Amino acid sequence: MTRTLVLTIDRDNDLGIKAGLRGPVIGRKSTLSAALRLGLADPEESDTNAILGALHHHDRILDSGEPNDAVEVAILTGDERVGARSDRAIAKQLEEVISEFQPDCAILVTDGAEDEAVMPIIQSRVRIDYVEKIIVRQSKGIEGTFYYIMKAIEDPKWRARLLVPLSVFMMIIGLGMILPGGGVLIGAMPLIVGIWLLAKGLGAENQFERLMLDMRDSAMGGIVSSLLWAFASFSSLLAILESYRTIVQADSGLSTVQIAIEAMDSGLQWIILASLAVAMSMVVLRWRRGTLTGRVFQIMAGGAVIYAFAEAGLDVARQITGGVTYELDPGVIYNDWGLAVVAIVVYWMVRTGVKSWSTRQETQGRFWGV
Repeated sequence: MTRTLVLTIDRDNDLGIKAGLRGPVIGRKSTLSAALRLGLADPEESDTNAILGALHHHDRILDSGEPNDAVEVAILTGDERVGARSDRAIAKQLEEVISEFQPDCAILVTDGAEDEAVMPIIQSRVRIDYVEKIIVRQSKGIEGTFYYIMKAIEDPKWRARLLVPLSVFMMIIGLGMILPGGGVLIGAMPLIVGIWLLAKGLGAENQFERLMLDMRDSAMGGIVSSLLWAFASFSSLLAILESYRTIVQADSGLSTVQIAIEAMDSGLQWIILASLAVAMSMVVLRWRRGTLTGRVFQIMAGGAVIYAFAEAGLDVARQITGGVTYELDPGVIYNDWGLAVVAIVVYWMVRTGVKSWSTRQETQGRFWGV
C-alpha cells in the first residue's frame, strides 16, 4: 500500500489574495473548488493551471493505482512577500498535511521556478518522486509577445526586475554622452553588470531583503541603521566621484595602469567607510533583536585585513609602475606590509576570542550576545 500526496505550491499566496482562501487546501473537492474560485477571480492566473494539473495527477494515480493505494491532493500557500515569511508558512502547512495524511511519497506540480524554490523544504519532510512544471501553450505571434511584455510591466513583482536595470543602463549611457569624459561611465557598464551578477550568484539580494525586514521590525534599531545605510550610500557615491575626479585630472604622462591605481587609491578610504557603516548597521540591528553573533566582528576584522593589503598593494604597484625597482629588503617589506601583518594578527585574535567566548556561552548556558 502506497500513500501518495500530490502537492501544488502557491508561494506568493495568490489564492488568498484573489480568491480569499487560506491554506492548506486538502482534498479533491476543496482543491477543485479553489481552482474554480481562483480562475473566476483572475482568469489569467497561472496558479489555476497548476492546481488543475495537480488534480489531473490525483485522478490518474487514483485510476491506475492498486486498490489499496491512497492518494490525496493539497494546495500550500505562502505569503505575498515572497521570502522567509512565505516559506515558513508553507513549511507549517506541509507539516499539517503530513500529520493528517501520513504520505509515503509526494508529487510536486508547479507553474514556474519560483514555486520550485521550496523543494528543499518539501524534500526535508517527504520524499518527492516526481516534479512537473505546468506550462500553458500560448501563441507565438508578435501580438502575443507584446501582450506578455505589457503584462509583466504591469505586474509589480516583474516591473522592478525589468524596468530598473534597463533604466539604470539608459541613464548611464545618457550621462556618458552628456558629461565631458563620460566614456568612463559607459565603460563602467560591464563592471556594473558584473557586480550585479556576482550579487545574484552570492545571494546578496536575499541578505539585503532580510536586513530590510530587520529594519522594519525594529523601530529604534531601524532609525540608527537607516542613518548608517545613508552614510554608506553617501560614502559610496563619494568614492565614485573621487575616483572619477582622479581619472579626469590625471597627468597625461601617466599610463592607464597608473591612472587606474591612483583612482582606486583615492576612492579606497570612502569604500572602507561605507563598508564599516554597513557592518555597524548589522551590529545595531542584531544587538537590538538579541541575535548579535561574533561573526559580525569577524567580518569587520576581515575588512581591516582587506583594507591593509589593498593599501599596501596599491602603494607597491604605484612604485613599480613609476619605474622604481622594488627591493626585497626586510626594512622595505616591513614598512610596506607591516600594517597588513598587524591586521592579520588582529583578525586572528578576534576570531579566537569570539570562538572562545561562544564556547564558554555554550558550556555555561548563558548568552552574552556573542
